[in-house]
Amino acid sequence: MSASSYANILGANDRVNLCYMGLGRRVGAFYPILADKYNTKLRYLCDVKQSQVAKARLALKDHISYTPKAEEDIRKVLEDKHLDMVFVAAPDHWHAPATIMALDAGKHVYVEKPCAHNPREAEVMVQRQKETGKLVQMGNQQRSSAHTIQIVKRIREGLIGTPYKAVAFYNNKRGRVPAQVKQAAPADLNWDLFQGPAPRQDYFHDIWNYNWHWYGWNWGTAETGNNAVHELDVARWALGVDYPEEVIVDAAKQHFLDDGWEMYDTMNALFKFADNKTITWDGKSRNGFSTYGEGRGTVIYGSEGTVFVNRGYFKVYDRAGKLIEDSGKKSDEGGLTLGGGGDTSTLHAANLIEAIRGKEILRSPIDNAAKSNHLALLANISYRAGIPLTLDASGKPTNAKAQQFWGRTYEPGWEIS
Repeated sequence: MSASSYANILGANDRVNLCYMGLGRRVGAFYPILADKYNTKLRYLCDVKQSQVAKARLALKDHISYTPKAEEDIRKVLEDKHLDMVFVAAPDHWHAPATIMALDAGKHVYVEKPCAHNPREAEVMVQRQKETGKLVQMGNQQRSSAHTIQIVKRIREGLIGTPYKAVAFYNNKRGRVPAQVKQAAPADLNWDLFQGPAPRQDYFHDIWNYNWHWYGWNWGTAETGNNAVHELDVARWALGVDYPEEVIVDAAKQHFLDDGWEMYDTMNALFKFADNKTITWDGKSRNGFSTYGEGRGTVIYGSEGTVFVNRGYFKVYDRAGKLIEDSGKKSDEGGLTLGGGGDTSTLHAANLIEAIRGKEILRSPIDNAAKSNHLALLANISYRAGIPLTLDASGKPTNAKAQQFWGRTYEPGWEIS
C-alpha cells in the first residue's frame, strides 16, 4: 500500500473534506489549511472562470500532491455526500445564496465578508444555520488574532475605563477603474452563472476582475461591505454593543469623477448606540493619506485612556495621550494588499475545522458576525436612501424609504426564502 493510500485510511474518520468556491485573490489565504496537520482534503475547486481554476491548480502544487475536481456550478458540488465544508470566496452577491444552499445540503461554511449582500439575506442565513445545526464562520479573521483577543478582553475588563467611542478606518490608494464599456464576456467565463442570483444584464469590460465591487449594486457592497466589516467588527466587539439606534452617513464619489466607479469612494458614517456609545467609520478608498498612522485599524476611546489595534499589533495610551504599552508586531496578516492572507486567516479557518470536530468553540458564529456585517449594510442603506436612519430594537430602519433596501431583486428562480 502506498503512503498516500495509507494516509487516506488513517485519517478518514476525522478528515474534513473541502470545496473552495471562488478562486480569485482571496483563495490563496486558505491554502495553508491543506497542510497535513489539519487533516483536510480539497475535493473541489469551484469557479465560473476556467482560467481561475487553472491558476489555482498551479498554485496548489506547492501544497498538495493530488488534483481536486473542478466544477463551475456550486449546486453540483453540493450534491457530493462526502463533502463536509465550503469556503465561499465568490463575489459578494453569491455569499448568502451559496451559504444557504450549502446549509440546506448539510455542509459547514466559511463565508467571506460581507456575509450577506443585504440584511434580509443575513436574516435567512442566521435562521437556516439554527435550523440545520451546521457551523457558519464569517471571514472576519481578526476574531482569531491572539493580540486582538487579548486587548479586547482587557478593554472589557476596564483597561481604559469605560469604552465609549470607537473609530474604525480604512484608507487606500485605489486608482481609476475602466469605464463600463459593453463587450462580449471572456470565452472561458460562464457569465450567466457569475450573475447567479443577480438580475441579468450585459457584460462590461473586466467586471469579473474585481471591478464588480464598484460597478453598481448588483454584485458588490462598495468599500464599506468590502473592508469596513473587519474594523467595525473590532469596534463593536470592544464596545460590547449590538444594534445601533441611529445611523448618519456622509458619502460621495470624490475621485476620478469621469471613471467607471459608480458608488461612493469616501464615507464617514456615525453609528449611535444606547448608553452614549458611538462607532465612526472613516473610509477613504482612493486617498492614501494616513490619518491614523496606518492604512486600517480601530481606535477605542475610554474614560481613562485609548487603545489602537490593527491586524499586526496594539498600543495603549493613558488619558493624557502618553504611550504606556506597545505590543510590538504580533501577526503577519495582510492589510491593504489585495487578497491578504497570513497567520490570522489560517487560524480563523483552522478554528472552524476544529469546531466541526468539536475541539474548539467557533470564534465568529454567523449569528454574532451578522451583527457587524449589519453595520456596513446599514451605512449603505443610509447612503442609497439619502437619509439618516432611525432603527428599532432589532436593527431595522423605521423609515419606508430605507426599508426598500432591506432586500434585493433576484433573477427569477434564484429568490432567497
